[in-house]
Order: sequence, then C-alpha cells, then structure tokens
Amino acid sequence: MNPVLTQFGDQMSHLTGVRAIMKDIIETLRAGAGQEFINLSAGNPVILPEVEQLWRGCTEDLLASPEYGEVVCRYGSSQGYEPLIAAVVQDFNQRYGLSLSDRNVLITPGSQSLYFFAANAFGGYTQAGQLKDIVLPLSPDYTGYGGVSLVPEALKAYKPSLDIDEAGHRFKYRPDFDQFEVNENTGFVLFSRPCNPTGNVMTDEEISRIADLAAAQNVPLFVDSAYAAPFPALNFTEMTPLFGKTVVHCMSLSKAGLPGERVGIAIGDESIIRVLECFQTNLCIHSSRYGQAIAARAIASGALAQISEQVIRPYYQQKFDVLETTLAEAMPQSVPWYLHRGEGSIFAWLWFDELPMTDWELYQQLKQYGVIVVPGSPFFPGLREDWAHAKQCIRISLTASNEEIVTALRHLARLTDEIYQGQPSQRQPANVA
Repeated sequence: MNPVLTQFGDQMSHLTGVRAIMKDIIETLRAGAGQEFINLSAGNPVILPEVEQLWRGCTEDLLASPEYGEVVCRYGSSQGYEPLIAAVVQDFNQRYGLSLSDRNVLITPGSQSLYFFAANAFGGYTQAGQLKDIVLPLSPDYTGYGGVSLVPEALKAYKPSLDIDEAGHRFKYRPDFDQFEVNENTGFVLFSRPCNPTGNVMTDEEISRIADLAAAQNVPLFVDSAYAAPFPALNFTEMTPLFGKTVVHCMSLSKAGLPGERVGIAIGDESIIRVLECFQTNLCIHSSRYGQAIAARAIASGALAQISEQVIRPYYQQKFDVLETTLAEAMPQSVPWYLHRGEGSIFAWLWFDELPMTDWELYQQLKQYGVIVVPGSPFFPGLREDWAHAKQCIRISLTASNEEIVTALRHLARLTDEIYQGQPSQRQPANVA
C-alpha cells in the first residue's frame, strides 16, 4: 500500500541527520558476519553499575509504595507528575538561589519532543504569514534540531569563528557576533551547552551576550542542557547555568542513565511553559508517569546529583583523557588534525583540515579498518552556506572501552596518514577483536 502523504507526512517520514547514518551503521554491523567492529558511533550512555543501581532502587521503592497504582494506572496532569515538579523546584531554588514555583516547570517525553513543541509553537509562519526563524547561534550543533520543525525553511544557523591552536592540535568554536543577530524575524534562539557533538561549552560571557540580544527582541532563548549540571553534570569545565524571564532551561535525564523512559524537563517563565504544555496536551497528553516517579525519588534524595558528579562525569572525563593521549602519540606529522577542546558531553570531535575526501568517504574507508565513527556533516543543521569545514569532521563516542578507543585511533591515524600521502586504502574489513 502506498498511502498519499501530506507535505508534513512526507517530511516526517524521512530520516534526518545522524538517524540516516545510523541506518547505514546498523546495516554494516548486520552484513559483517564474523567480523568485529569497534563501534565509536554510539549515543547510548554506558550502563554504569552505580547508575543502574540508583534507578533499580528507585523502582523498588515505587513498587513498594501505596502510590504505585496512582502512578501507572491513571492519567495525570499534562504539566507533569507533581512530586517530580516539586523536586525540581526545590532542588533548583536551593542550588541556584531561584524563586521558581510549580508553574515554571514542564515535564516532557524527552527533550527532543520539547524542541519539537518549541519549533512549531514559536518558529514557522505566524497567522499573519510572517516567517519566524529558529536561530542557532553557531553550527555544528545537535543534529536533532534539523528535524524538529514542520517548516524546514525556518531553521537558520550561523557559521562560527574558529579559535585554533595549531601547535597543540586543538580548536574551539565560538559565536561570530559580527554575523549573529536576533531581529524581528526571529521566533526563538536555541543551542546546546555542553554541545553534542563537539563538547563545546560556550562561555558565560558568550551566552549572556546571546541572552541580551534575545531579550531585547522579547524572543525566547532555549538552552539545551542535556549534558549540563546538576545532572548528568557532564561538563568538564566550569560553567554557570543561565536563567531569566526569556530563558527556557531544558534538561534530559537520558545521559543520567534513563534514556529508555524519555524524561525531559523545561524550566522557564510561566507564559512560555503554558504554551508548551498546551502543545504537549494535544500531542500526547503527558510523559510517562513511571519514569517521572522514579526520577522524583532520585532528584529529591540528592542521589542523582551526587552520582552525576562522582560517577558519571569522572567516567567520561577519563575516556576523553585516553583519547587525547592516544591522538598525541599516534597521529602522524603529515596530518593536519585538530581536536575540539573537550569541555563536556560523551563525544569527541575531530577536524581534518583540507581533508582530501569528504567526511562520508572517510567514514566508509575507516569501516575497512573495522572502526565505525559518525561523519560530521549531519551536525550542521540550518547552515545555509556551503562550507568545506562541514565535510572535514567526525564525531567519536566515548562509550567504548579504553582498549577499543586506543586501537580505533591507531587505525584512524594509519588511515589518515595514507589519505594525506595520497595512498587510498584498499584494506578489507579487519577483525579487531
């Protein structure tokens, strides 16, 4: 059967960004019978024993409590499970000196749904026919932003400036304030901090400047804090969360060990929260109350914040240290490589200047060495100009073992040396077990 799709139906029935790449990765793994691959593409967090035990304990407590039936056997408020909202309000008021009430919090089925609500509530065409842009201060950024709007032309990103340390083989993306602007055509501003895929953390000064530009136009600013403090606290550098009347602080519990339950949290002005809540009501009524109930216990007890700081952050920071050390030892002088400064998240971002092939071709050739990464080009959503840099980067997951990371990077070094020396790889897929 070939049903006739609407314009929206056709758009939403296609994979975008990394999801399209993941389809190729899955097919590669299935076709490689008898072969072993080091998979450095994963976005799933590692199941750490302490984190799993936290969620197991919260589940056991819920099962033994008299509220279990109310949680799983009844509908609830579209705004979210009241004890979870109360736990978030108390935690943030105490931790950051805020004066939030329950009207400032919305619980969603993961943060991706939150950006879908925002993209189609504040971006796109107004009733008067004006196009309101969804503005990304810099790209690359989270690939999922590329598929959230039902009006694709509404997404607009700015090319960043590059702060390069040639001797140290490091670089950092920074907002280009000579280009970036918020104006009467802006619906809302959105960015991730720390950033997936690059690990970039915009400075407090940079985000304050962005917030001021947004506030001057009375435009909402959505800060994707899926990797930020207090949970999962995957920032490796000091950073101050941003709050304010026009700011919506967006969180996810996925990288805090709960991706399967899809729990997103939005904190913002009541007027913005109310719009997002209505959107959610019409779409799915409310998020899973089971996930919310165990999250309420983990946050209210302080255990989630503690494990984030003492277990989750050190685990991934150590992985990044292994990656840095291995690159310094293995990468040949012939290769102009640059590692984005590791300031947070569970990924590393590598740029190969003047790469003699595309990132997709590098990804394909690296598979012949038994190593799977993610090409960088899907992580430039909303960028409307052609930029060679966008096809010169790869994302590397920090979810593999230390040994796998070391082995994979040595293969990467060997391959890139061949590429820059003009010797295309003819290797067959390797067994790297």
